[in-house]
Amino acid sequence: MTDKILSKDQVAAFIDSLKKEYQVFAPTEENGKIIWAEANSADGLLWEFSNTTMSPKDFFFPQSECMARFKNDPKAEGGMIMHPEPELERSRVLMNIRPCDAKAFQLLDRIFIQDEVTNDVYWRDKRDKAILVGLACNNPCPTCFCTSVGCGPHHEAGLDILLVDLGDSLLVKPISDKGKALIDDLPDAKKVDKDKAAQLKKTSEASITSGVTMDNVNKRTVLELFDLPYWDRVSESCLNCGTCTFCCPTCHCFDIQDEVKGTDGRRVRNWDTCMSWLFTVHGTGHNPRPTKKERVRQRFMHKFKYIPEKREGEIGCVGCGRCVQLCPVNIDVREVVNQMNA
Repeated sequence: MTDKILSKDQVAAFIDSLKKEYQVFAPTEENGKIIWAEANSADGLLWEFSNTTMSPKDFFFPQSECMARFKNDPKAEGGMIMHPEPELERSRVLMNIRPCDAKAFQLLDRIFIQDEVTNDVYWRDKRDKAILVGLACNNPCPTCFCTSVGCGPHHEAGLDILLVDLGDSLLVKPISDKGKALIDDLPDAKKVDKDKAAQLKKTSEASITSGVTMDNVNKRTVLELFDLPYWDRVSESCLNCGTCTFCCPTCHCFDIQDEVKGTDGRRVRNWDTCMSWLFTVHGTGHNPRPTKKERVRQRFMHKFKYIPEKREGEIGCVGCGRCVQLCPVNIDVREVVNQMNA
């Protein structure tokens, strides 16, 4: 596929062309935070930002999602009647998504859609109706460690298009057929543009100096890591607040509840967290993870041992650094994993 070039003064026209068929969303700044919002024009588009405060996971796996509605009227013929929620009406374009978040969606695809039996129709509908237009990170933030977990600031996995900011213009790299169809009318990039993008990639990757080492984690058995006395020390400062799991682009635990008012009700799927005591409590009152130690251990073991064991070595983390930035007691995932590996 041929790389294209898009002048920044033509971005408004490009977005207008997308809006004819898609809803377009992009990061914007609001009250000091970088959030996702609908992009009705090129005004407010950000080209220089580290990452959104929260991941765009909510587009495919909403924090609270109605799965079905039901009516339970004993007097009505047929008793309880359940209606599925309608599918997404319009396809969407997520513009300027960071490569680490796109890589996270690719990982979650393998969890929500594993086979004919494990086929989450809610996730699939939203993923099938989305186009991901990535924006390469030319200046990664200090908490990023994507290059050590199979990702990178100019990574292409999971994207349909990758944009590289060249200053006054954008190098547009088509990655999928869906992405190629959106940019066929753009002029081809010149060699000088491609060379500049390649140099930006090299520089940005070199700027990421922190990371995690996994060689011993991979060699050790699950029980060896599970029984490390180190977990007592890590869990001492943890508040079990769940901030790390809610900002994480790869966390995917949920709970399902039925909400009823009169004869009407709905079945709702809500994000849940392994940091919560209630997450694993049984109906009998027994809890297999009764203290902070077990819950903290679960989070790190899940991402860096359990998922790699089942996914041919693929780590359940993309190195976005959000949990490092937002943890109120400064628990650093890089330090924890490197200690697991030591």
